Amino acid sequence: MSDIPTVSTEFVLDSLIKPNCQIIDVRAIDAYNGWMQDEDLRGGHIPGARSLPVKWSQYIDWIEILMKKEILPEQEIVIYGDDREDIENVAQLFIKTAYPRVFRYYEFAGEWLNNKDMPIEILSRYKHLVSPKWLNMALSGDKPQHMEGKNLVLCHCHYRNPNDYDKGHISGAIALDTLQLESSETWNRRSPEELKNALEKHGICSETTVVVYGRFSFPDNNDPFPGSSAGHLGAIRCAFIMMYAGVKDVKVLNGGLQSWTDDGFKITEYGKLPEPINEFGVVIPQCPELAVDLPQAKEMLVSDTADLVCVRSWDEYIGKVSGYNYIEKTGRIPGAVFGNCGSDAYHMENYRNLDHTTLEYHDILKQWEEVNILPGNHNAFYCGTGWRGSEAFFNAWLIGWPRVSVFDGGWFEWSNDPENQVETGEPD
Repeated sequence: MSDIPTVSTEFVLDSLIKPNCQIIDVRAIDAYNGWMQDEDLRGGHIPGARSLPVKWSQYIDWIEILMKKEILPEQEIVIYGDDREDIENVAQLFIKTAYPRVFRYYEFAGEWLNNKDMPIEILSRYKHLVSPKWLNMALSGDKPQHMEGKNLVLCHCHYRNPNDYDKGHISGAIALDTLQLESSETWNRRSPEELKNALEKHGICSETTVVVYGRFSFPDNNDPFPGSSAGHLGAIRCAFIMMYAGVKDVKVLNGGLQSWTDDGFKITEYGKLPEPINEFGVVIPQCPELAVDLPQAKEMLVSDTADLVCVRSWDEYIGKVSGYNYIEKTGRIPGAVFGNCGSDAYHMENYRNLDHTTLEYHDILKQWEEVNILPGNHNAFYCGTGWRGSEAFFNAWLIGWPRVSVFDGGWFEWSNDPENQVETGEPD
């Protein structure tokens, strides 16, 4: 029998206002975000709780995860979930990691989650970030919660790398090259006519539920086409363009192909061809406000209620590197806010967990708050060519920020015009 104290619902309620108490949710990130599990009456998490799925307790990076989330030994740690063994295992790991004040809360499902008088928090648009379990239900012919389209199209996204699909994908997925939706000359979204043709060719109309995902396989900047190994990043780029076009129910598989295999689901090498349709159904674009082009970007730079958010690495931001083997000029757009993607042009460590699931949204909000990226402003996220900017945009959109866009041209378009000013070096 564990000697770690078990606490009551009243104790946890009191903990909400304690300045030195940290509540830990060890369930899957999808339950934390808002998805209902099994017989639960609602989804979501205790206000202020941090997401620390039991799955991560097996990682050698455990202590690094705790430090990054600022979960500290001097805090009271209250652990809850939907499985007693999971709670116990994580609690014991905290004890072994020299956290002296650890508590277990076992009554979350019965006394908190299913009691509508108790406070709960959710990711505003969680239904657009789906789990492997949700996807498996949809592919099996069931209609899981929040599947709102008339049919389902699952896209295994890649960049000019059909072998990525051929070597293994989720059964039922079709291959989608990002170049079908964005131009290889400008890296911007394609014209409305081209998008209409591409989406119809892949069997996608405005009423389709589209789920996108990709494979991550550690891009190498020395590769002529590093993006060929950043399929899940490309998938979120495709999601943005589909949303812009007017697909009403676009979803991203949280964590991409990695999450699917982590959850024990199999992949296949047997391909599926798209089933083309005759009509997309609405005029493209239905959501033009999601994309910002160069003239509007320049207007935003002088506005008090708008920001261009540079989702690039620090070395790109200060002009040490361009980030791409096909972009010569280095530096940043003067006046852009640094949104820090992570290490380089093909990684998003500051927006993802170690298993490639989307970072807990409280952590993203904290990062943005520290650099004065404000939810009330019109925020247009950009990077070099649009992929990282699209992922940051998607996070802000999931959180429910009202005015978010992608500055589609990004550094590629800005730096190609010699009349556009550039800054280098560390900002004052």
